[in-house]
Amino acid sequence: MGVSVRCVEIDSKERSYQEMVRIGVDPAGIGIMLPKHFHLNLKIEGLSPAQANILKQDMLSVGGDSAVSRGVVTCEVERTDAIVSGTLKQFSLLTEKLRRQPFGLPEIAQDIERAIEGITSQEVILKGRTRTWVLGRRTLVMGILNVTPDSFSDGGLYMDSSRALERALEMVEEGADIIDVGGESSRPGAVAVDEEEELRRVVPVVESLVGRNIPVSVDTTKSAVAERVLDVGVEMINDISALTFDEDMAGVCARYGAGVVLMHMRGTPQTMQRDVHYRDILSEIFNHLRNRIDHATAKGIEPERIVIDPGIGFGKSKDGNLRLIKYLGEFGALCRPILLGTSRKSFIGEVLGLDVEDRLYGTLATLCAGVLKGAHIVRVHDVKEARMVCDMIDAIREA
Repeated sequence: MGVSVRCVEIDSKERSYQEMVRIGVDPAGIGIMLPKHFHLNLKIEGLSPAQANILKQDMLSVGGDSAVSRGVVTCEVERTDAIVSGTLKQFSLLTEKLRRQPFGLPEIAQDIERAIEGITSQEVILKGRTRTWVLGRRTLVMGILNVTPDSFSDGGLYMDSSRALERALEMVEEGADIIDVGGESSRPGAVAVDEEEELRRVVPVVESLVGRNIPVSVDTTKSAVAERVLDVGVEMINDISALTFDEDMAGVCARYGAGVVLMHMRGTPQTMQRDVHYRDILSEIFNHLRNRIDHATAKGIEPERIVIDPGIGFGKSKDGNLRLIKYLGEFGALCRPILLGTSRKSFIGEVLGLDVEDRLYGTLATLCAGVLKGAHIVRVHDVKEARMVCDMIDAIREA
């Protein structure tokens, strides 16, 4: 047999280790070469010229590189972003050097290490109020249960508590890991409801589900609603405003030790689609979520209880939504589980030319792409189909 050449996709340390064992590499050599098999491009934003110059020179000195504004050398720019390129080994050497430098570079070294940990980690821990999930190898399916008259897809179907309970139990049977109950629609242009009405819709359903030991999250932006349902026993609060609409929400979630989903949204459901232009959608959403994580932890919410959601369909264009899914893995640098909510949304209809009731296959395609790109939780209407898709994708990833 002649010599053959092919590209080996090294997507984990496990794969790298297995391939070198097959070749017969010396065990000591495997340990040396593992960090050299992973090449990363990290974007670091907002550097001063002094920081950027030192960072570039230090990375060049270990064999990597850093792309910065050409105005950095002459200090013609006040700030610059940088794309720093290298192997894990080179980044390890870089952070060692940065720890000995001035100008806040030791703190940047810590940020680099955290980002790499988030990107390369095979598992991430998520804690709810009473439960703990180990995510990364099995995707969680969150079943949507809207007890509203005006949600875009299933509005009015489950206003009756007995029918809502029936649907929730059906979703659990189909493979839902969490039931996400919402009493206020967040579709574009939705009308807000008052606290009493939201509680009237949500509480009877939540009580029934918690009484059956079913993990429940509640989709709400109101601290009083959150406090009531957490008192009943829900695991998580799914806040589309990322704790911005109600200043008391963070304190309530911290006090109960609840899991929290922090989602990106521009404006409110009434206004969010008026402006869907971004200079750099990935950067803006990444930094927004990073700031909301910092806010949540400052208010006493443990990092292990935080989930991030880029907010597909919430103040984004069709192209913006597609770009977020394509590059979803970049949010792994935030070191928190990623929730993807694409189910039946309008951008799928725009791409395929389909009405909401015909968007199942488009939804499943986005789930395949999203899970392969790093989504840990998918929020869906069609649980049975989503569970099968996620199990198949998980099996492929673990092959």
